[in-house]
Amino acid sequence: MDLEAFKKKYEPDVARITINGKSFQFFVPSTLEPFMNTEDPHHHFPLWAKIWEASLVLAEELAQLRPDPQKQLLEIGAGLGTVGIIASFFGHQVTITEYDDYALAFAQANAHLNQVSPVSIQKLDWHDPQLKGQFHLIFGSEIVYKEQDYQPLLALFQRYLRPKCHIVLAEGLRRTSLAFFGHMSNHFHVEGRKKVLRSQNSETTILLCSMTPK
Repeated sequence: MDLEAFKKKYEPDVARITINGKSFQFFVPSTLEPFMNTEDPHHHFPLWAKIWEASLVLAEELAQLRPDPQKQLLEIGAGLGTVGIIASFFGHQVTITEYDDYALAFAQANAHLNQVSPVSIQKLDWHDPQLKGQFHLIFGSEIVYKEQDYQPLLALFQRYLRPKCHIVLAEGLRRTSLAFFGHMSNHFHVEGRKKVLRSQNSETTILLCSMTPK
């Protein structure tokens, strides 16, 4: 991938983060305006276009998980590719997926920027999934915002999760995420714990949940 051409086209900022003692850089949009649906910005706000606190929590979790070259991991709703790229850096075999074409472009660029290429980055529509194979671990961060996604996500998990394997999701503490895990508890054993991220001016609570099929 030509990173210079990418930078010329998108004029991104660079965010720097440290996970498990290692430093990473990620291209992020310098402004959201080019990526918004101008006819209905509330319907299609580019949630993929930032590094969420939940992504940092999940990245730290996977960075500390011992990699197994025989196990295939699937990231859904990858956004900028932050979590999957960091997991790949720490030795995991990851397929990174997203639906938004802009997000896929940023994820590809970020994989090259952090020198984890080759890494599998593919388009995945939760409502019409065409991805092949099954996975030992499915993970995602800040993927649950709309109730209409609950059933497609359940179908996605049932289709792509290998038997006796599990799912790990990191979500902000909000009504839709709590309702989602309640819905999933009909089909999965759900174990959750809270992670609190504190800065000088704010405090953010993240719910880190592991789900195994009943």
